[in-house]
Amino acid sequence: MKKVSILGSTGSIGQSTVELIARDLQSYEVIALTGGQNIASLARDALRLRAKIAVTADCSRLGDLQDLLAGSEVEAAAGSDAVIEAAGRPADWVMSSIIGAAGLAPGIRALQQGATLALANKESLVTAGQLIMKTARDYGGCILPVDSEHSAIFQGLVGEDMNAVERIIITASGGAFRDWSLEDMAKATPEQASCHPNWKMGQKITIDSASMFNKALEVIETKEFFGCSSELIEVLIHPESIVHALVGFNDGALMAHVGPPDMRHAIGYALHWPARKNLPVQRLDLAAIGSLHFQAPDPGRYPALRLAHEVLKIGGHAGAVFNAAKEVALDGFIEHRIGFLQMAEVVEEVMDRLVSSQCVKNTEMSLDTVKETDHLARLEAGQVISDFGT
Repeated sequence: MKKVSILGSTGSIGQSTVELIARDLQSYEVIALTGGQNIASLARDALRLRAKIAVTADCSRLGDLQDLLAGSEVEAAAGSDAVIEAAGRPADWVMSSIIGAAGLAPGIRALQQGATLALANKESLVTAGQLIMKTARDYGGCILPVDSEHSAIFQGLVGEDMNAVERIIITASGGAFRDWSLEDMAKATPEQASCHPNWKMGQKITIDSASMFNKALEVIETKEFFGCSSELIEVLIHPESIVHALVGFNDGALMAHVGPPDMRHAIGYALHWPARKNLPVQRLDLAAIGSLHFQAPDPGRYPALRLAHEVLKIGGHAGAVFNAAKEVALDGFIEHRIGFLQMAEVVEEVMDRLVSSQCVKNTEMSLDTVKETDHLARLEAGQVISDFGT
């Protein structure tokens, strides 16, 4: 029986993971579930999966969680330290789907007890790729990608020699505004940016899709996870979201991963790896689909992609600066403090201000130095947003 934990169980990735495990519960012992403020969902799933412990990151909701779990054998806990403690409980497989930089420390703790980490938290590799990969090596842990693009790349490389790879192409739907003019994008509201044409995701990642910041994060992830040169990484807009990534080899061949826009495939692949098992996902009818379309992204519409490649050139802690500034800018947009196109302006300004600072140039990376850089960049991003309003 495989011991599993789900960090971020109440989000869209977490819920899909819960669904897959619940289909075959006799094969799993669920150790821990963690979540945020959706206490009802956290408690319901903890009872359904017979988890050992349920943890909310919100200390103020501990009483609510305890009430919902009263009479059961499920332990309740709250707070960021409790989330990290739960992540460190012995498990064979841990889903890391906590949103944002908050997912880094629990993911590292899971790796430190030798678990296989199914990584859906983009920010871990973006902010501390060097650290998280080293942790996996040092403690005998294993990292499996759960982003649909990186799972596709991973699958395309099975049995292949990385030295034969000459390009890696990740695809992007283009998000909610792929057919909008820049003038209209400048006036876009958070509500409009929260509607994805293909994928069912949470609000923040859906907005990141519209701005291509999610794809910028994935460019950085690709370099960190697969150890390839940034010059090999390309992005293509693919409105149908059927081809998730392609790997090009030195003999001219392109290996494409094709599947429906359903995160349960990448989650299920990581859950059952190295085996493949039946998954409740749509089987594609290529004749019905008829045609697939691709186009190069316009740099003027999607400056986040250029900024991602700058992060890779700078190295060090630049990824932590980029991600922290992006998260603050995204919150600023959701709160109607800045416009949609201003998010990239905030990130670029923060990078310009901090790129020469010692914290960014510091090549010695630890959880503490990443947290320090993250904090500094968030303060700077808040100031930039305030400056925009004056």
